[in-house]
Amino acid sequence: MDWEGKVNAVQEPGKGMHAEHTASLHLPAPTVWPMVLGLGITLIAAGLVTNETISVLGLVLSSMAAVGWFRNVLPREKQEQITVPVSAEAAAQASAQPFRSPHTPVLVRPAYSFVSGIEAGLAGGAAMAIIAIVFSWIKFHSLWYGINLLAAGSFIGWTDAPDSFLSQFHPQGLLAALAIHALVSVLVGLLYGAMLPIFPRKSLLTAGLIAPLLWSALACSMMKVVSPILSERMNWWWFVLSQVAYGLVAGAVINLRVKVRSAEFQALPFATRAGLHTDAKIGKDEGRR
Repeated sequence: MDWEGKVNAVQEPGKGMHAEHTASLHLPAPTVWPMVLGLGITLIAAGLVTNETISVLGLVLSSMAAVGWFRNVLPREKQEQITVPVSAEAAAQASAQPFRSPHTPVLVRPAYSFVSGIEAGLAGGAAMAIIAIVFSWIKFHSLWYGINLLAAGSFIGWTDAPDSFLSQFHPQGLLAALAIHALVSVLVGLLYGAMLPIFPRKSLLTAGLIAPLLWSALACSMMKVVSPILSERMNWWWFVLSQVAYGLVAGAVINLRVKVRSAEFQALPFATRAGLHTDAKIGKDEGRR
């Protein structure tokens, strides 16, 4: 990572002129192709048990991702320049030592955290549950319809259950729905915790719109196999709304824990944002900041 220090004259109301130190960082350009490749491979596998058109779509996405990813690194790796504010002390140190060997350890905080992913999953799952309860109350005047509908795929006897049955309270349905919802929410939260630090730009757009729409499309294609009753009676507008609510809340929790939207975090090298520096430690400057 190369960077150049600059000093700009800035005037603030009531404070007059003062010097602002900035650093110009040259970093590998972010790319979405690894995520697209993962989605393509997932769709290829999903099409084996659903519909062949899903596998064809996955093959097209995988091919596009492979070409796009190679073009990002060959024949020369794409880079971008980012300007971030730095303290006067850091600027002076960088000016005194403008070159740093790539073997010199970088003292930074690792980006990925299982805790942040679990917290994001649980918080997003709570937001989804609220949307499901509101839907159940508006549509069926019951707090339990959405919960029992989620659990219906786990019970053979509930395959053809009428809406009146699903609108009643059933303890086994509540326990099954809680287990399914908590497991899926945490797994997706861990995926968010790994994905957003790698692609911190437009994190709210990625977490709150792009990822929910992709997940909704994948769920729609697989729901007939996983839970036919859920596929038949699901209100997909409300489902997409619950996914967007999950994404926004989960993304906000991860940003609160990791600060992925901050300029300092986005200026970190890709390997650090991806959590590949497992032996990284927090330096004294990080502690004072």
